[in-house]
Amino acid sequence: MRAVFPEGFLWGVATASYQIEGADFEDGKGPSIWTDFSHRPGKVNSGDNGDVACDHYHRFSEDIELMKQLGVNSYRFSISWSRVLPEGRGKINRKGSDFYNKLIDRLLEVGIQPMVTLYHWDLPLELHRKIDGWESRDMRHYFGDYSSLVFSEFGDRVKHWITLNEPYCSSHVSYLWGEHAPGKRDLKTSLTVAHNLLLSHGEAVRRFREVVKDGTIGLANVSIFVEPATDSKEDRWAARIRDQFINGWFFETPITGEYPSELFKRFNDAGVQPLIEDGDMDLISTPFDFWGVNYYTRNVVRKEESSILGSEVIQGELAKTEMGWEVYPEGLEAFLYKTFKEYGKKPIYITENGMACKDKLTDGFVEDFERIDYMKRHFSSALSALKAGVDLRGFYVWSLLDNFEWSYGYSKRFGLVYVDYEKGLKRIPKRSYYYYRDFLERD
Repeated sequence: MRAVFPEGFLWGVATASYQIEGADFEDGKGPSIWTDFSHRPGKVNSGDNGDVACDHYHRFSEDIELMKQLGVNSYRFSISWSRVLPEGRGKINRKGSDFYNKLIDRLLEVGIQPMVTLYHWDLPLELHRKIDGWESRDMRHYFGDYSSLVFSEFGDRVKHWITLNEPYCSSHVSYLWGEHAPGKRDLKTSLTVAHNLLLSHGEAVRRFREVVKDGTIGLANVSIFVEPATDSKEDRWAARIRDQFINGWFFETPITGEYPSELFKRFNDAGVQPLIEDGDMDLISTPFDFWGVNYYTRNVVRKEESSILGSEVIQGELAKTEMGWEVYPEGLEAFLYKTFKEYGKKPIYITENGMACKDKLTDGFVEDFERIDYMKRHFSSALSALKAGVDLRGFYVWSLLDNFEWSYGYSKRFGLVYVDYEKGLKRIPKRSYYYYRDFLERD
């Protein structure tokens, strides 16, 4: 199957700074909102935190060697904003930028292209405390300045950039449901945050055009395939509104410069719509280069009028991962096709796809055949989308390593490589690692 994908297709693995780096208080790094959130009692499973995580900060050479042996040609990672700018603004922390310089240089030495995400949820705590973080419109300027700095530092070698990872999560999971840092629960606030995130995305794209002359930049979104529970008019309407909330708000708006009209009217009628000022939608719709699709599952939806979204997600009947997410590879092909056709016909990278399994270390090895089946089926779905005309450029498996899975702590394992948290964070490649290696070796 691998040989059918086009020449130059990027096959990779993906991670995020707070989930793997550790060294959260070392070499001048400032705290992030996740530093604070994870140390609050009851916020993270078992009281886990990212203080040490996978210790990638000290073991990046070992992890790059794992990638080299795996045979990937690209690696997607994020930069910790508070590692390079401890207070989110002001003077650069040279030890922080040195770490990323060493990481990028070593990747290039072994033939692995970096794809760098500017923001993967770990906002500098100082910005949250001083200006209310993403609740403030001023964040676009701070994020823009941070972006310009990062582009200047690394843009000579990094050719693929992502502004934000999953602004849906940074807004609604963090400010509506309170499951992620900073743990607030208010719809109007979460919609304000979503608006400010999209403004910051547009600002970062503009800064990119000023600084980097040879590269591409995109936006990586939560990508959930939404289906009605029945073919009734009511359930089809409910699925459409839910799709606008999860997907359309962050896919449609940066293309059209308008929020999805049906859902926006619903929010406006409820008095929770975000404040939109002159020039906002022009900034949000600043032209960018590609989409990042983070696909894991589907939502089955039925009408529920008591919800402000007019719908509720119900349990489907398919097999589920350890996260409780249905395994639905067919949704990936459909989502890619829809994204390409409806949202600007831009190139697409699958920037995350993976599975949490109940991995057990038995006689020093992990036999994760369930994950291998998941990978095979999603690779096949991606190929079907390519054959249907989607301009698909790459596929990044989530994740290289087992890591800190946010509010779940270390209880959920997504990695191709097992991390033994009881024995010095020893890395042990799983059966899926060798499957992916063999897949990438095939002509």
